[in-house]
Amino acid sequence: MTGQLSFDSHARSVLAASVEYVNRLTPGFSGGSPYSGPADEAQAVGESLVAIGYPRPHVLPEDARRLTELAGRMRIVFEAAQADDLERAANEINALLVDTNARPKLDRREKGWGLHFHGPDDTLVNGWAAGCAAGLALAVGSDLAGRLGVCAAPQCDRVFVDTSKNGRRRFCSTQCQSRVKAAAHRTRQAT
Repeated sequence: MTGQLSFDSHARSVLAASVEYVNRLTPGFSGGSPYSGPADEAQAVGESLVAIGYPRPHVLPEDARRLTELAGRMRIVFEAAQADDLERAANEINALLVDTNARPKLDRREKGWGLHFHGPDDTLVNGWAAGCAAGLALAVGSDLAGRLGVCAAPQCDRVFVDTSKNGRRRFCSTQCQSRVKAAAHRTRQAT
């Protein structure tokens, strides 16, 4: 797919939050090193929102545990989309939508109305988890499912949303891209 990625600002925000939650809250590998998950889940949840431009919220430990569990399920969506298993991704998204009681709601903003997807309660967990589930549904339910990715670098399984114009992003960060290029360069030099 070519052309500029076209999500509205709220969809971009919840997809960015999904990436932050998965990358900060789920164990695996990051940048070539094992990652066991955060030492402090509540702090990691707060840092996730700060990373995408929101004020640091007060996060209760039980909210952090719930978001960590949901982040593991969001990881399934990214991995399934990367593997082009959209049926598995859709099944997990549908379960997330039900479990978070996501439903569309128009909220007044400074510049008109905005579509949000939180459930009947506006707790941090439900608001963000329902929004993330809906954002992932918007991506997988359109021709943008291929924009959900898992890092191609060895020893890294962090996720990303490819917002590049050509849709060819392969790495979660420039750090991983550089690691792969440097390793390829060393291999060429050795031969």
